[in-house]
Amino acid sequence: MTNTALITGASSGIGLELAKIHASKGGNLVLVARSKSKLNALKEELEALHNIHVDVIVLDLSQPGSAQALFEQTTVRGLQIDTLINNAGFGGHGKFHERSLSDDQAMMQVNMVTLTNLTLFTCKVWWHVTKVRSLTYHRLLHLCQARYRLYTTQLNLMSLLLAKQWQKKSKRTM
Repeated sequence: MTNTALITGASSGIGLELAKIHASKGGNLVLVARSKSKLNALKEELEALHNIHVDVIVLDLSQPGSAQALFEQTTVRGLQIDTLINNAGFGGHGKFHERSLSDDQAMMQVNMVTLTNLTLFTCKVWWHVTKVRSLTYHRLLHLCQARYRLYTTQLNLMSLLLAKQWQKKSKRTM
């Protein structure tokens, strides 16, 4: 039996490193990000190094409906996901009242809406859900990143509530 992890935000940073770690342990991957070239390069590297299978899904998770589109793509491809690693997300800088509304709406879509919807769509079928955020960045925030702090607080609250709900089931959230 294989252990397949779907990792959002897999083309760089923490997501890329988590993909490398999972592959090094023999796990198959479904990599999701906007950058087709980066995902395909990572796919080739990991398949060659670790003799695993990697599926690539190019998707902009800042778009409304992207969680549903991702879930549908995995279903159409017949992919069995054992672990969902919700890693995609981004922050912003600037005073609350000076920031671009469209930039913040994209940030809310990725950091809150898509993350929540993808968790909802997948927790019914898949087992492990992991949400990733930068603890260091969160601690360095000040009032100029008030919206990002709001999003990470929502993420923490959702994780705690899911953990409580899934306590009696074999599912978990970290």
